[in-house]
Amino acid sequence: MIDQVDRRLEDWIESALDQVEVSLAPPGENTTGRCVSLYLLELSSNPLPRGARRPPLQMMLRYLVTTRADKPEEAHRMLGELVIAAIENPEFEVELESLPVTVWSAFGIAPRPSFVLRVPFRHERPERLAPRVKHPVVIKQSSLRSLHGQIFGPESIPIMNARVELPALQLSTNTDSRGRFHFSAVPAEPRVKLLRVLAKGQEFSITTEQAERDDEPFVIHLQMEE
Repeated sequence: MIDQVDRRLEDWIESALDQVEVSLAPPGENTTGRCVSLYLLELSSNPLPRGARRPPLQMMLRYLVTTRADKPEEAHRMLGELVIAAIENPEFEVELESLPVTVWSAFGIAPRPSFVLRVPFRHERPERLAPRVKHPVVIKQSSLRSLHGQIFGPESIPIMNARVELPALQLSTNTDSRGRFHFSAVPAEPRVKLLRVLAKGQEFSITTEQAERDDEPFVIHLQMEE
């Protein structure tokens, strides 16, 4: 999981710099000697890939990288070597924009040279096996209707680019900028249908009863985890 990414980055830093301590604690917190602070700032969403297979969970990890040494010149040299090594590594993305002063105030230290390292995180999920068929297949005719709705997150804010799936029909679509989704033709029966929603790295299973009329949208309010 994320701790595996931590260890991989620690190994990368130790291979780029000799005789250096790597700390995952916030910068400036009880560090002495030659030290690199690799502080996980946040986890940000990464678009889910499309495909018939169950998509993996994907996100981007943002680490704040700072250096410390007994002499400022040595700390600057360490930071320069790290940022060049990061830029040349195709697995990483580097942000060189300055952090707001409020961030450094939260750490209780003066602003210092730094950069943000963006590292992709991917977690594969096993395919869900279909249950074994125990009875003969019964074919029934059913009329087709549209199924459409709108997805909201906290504070009733529409969720854009959420993936909406009808697993039983192997159909999927993405929400637009107003959180709306639309399936133009799905069987009217059974009326109760299972929707799977993938939004902001989280998955939701929702059971809905299809409306009697095509002009009645289905509204979903997701309880997102912090």
